[in-house]
Amino acid sequence: MTDLRELGESAASAVLERVGRGVSQMQERKPLTHDLLESSDAYLVVFDAPGAHSEDVHVRFLDGEVEVRIDRFRDFHEGFEMRFPGRGLTLSGRAKLPGDAAVEATDSTAVVTKNGTLQVQIPKDETSSDIVVTEEEASDTDEPADHSSDDDAGE
Repeated sequence: MTDLRELGESAASAVLERVGRGVSQMQERKPLTHDLLESSDAYLVVFDAPGAHSEDVHVRFLDGEVEVRIDRFRDFHEGFEMRFPGRGLTLSGRAKLPGDAAVEATDSTAVVTKNGTLQVQIPKDETSSDIVVTEEEASDTDEPADHSSDDDAGE
């Protein structure tokens, strides 16, 4: 009877581990949630980053987006056995800045907070300005375009 019990426990453990790995993989595929805030001189993107340390975080700015990748690790707990590995270890996300955002990405900062968020601050580029768009003026030497076709000449 103990053999049957051990077999049942082994099967349950294997199922829990597989389900946990599935949950972990789903979490890794889902993009990190974030908030995008704006002040007069900067944008602030706040990502959820539970369990992350600064050395585990990679941030880059590309094509108007802040891209984040977090590689977490599971701590070893002596005397305990992993039964349900449900936390994703590699998390990623991106936040698109507004299309008209003029920023100075080289002066950006990223901070992992004690409450489990990653705050990326991107200063606005103060030297940028709107460009006035005007119409080209017609000069006296410009001739109007001839829009008639050869078919009209025979009529």
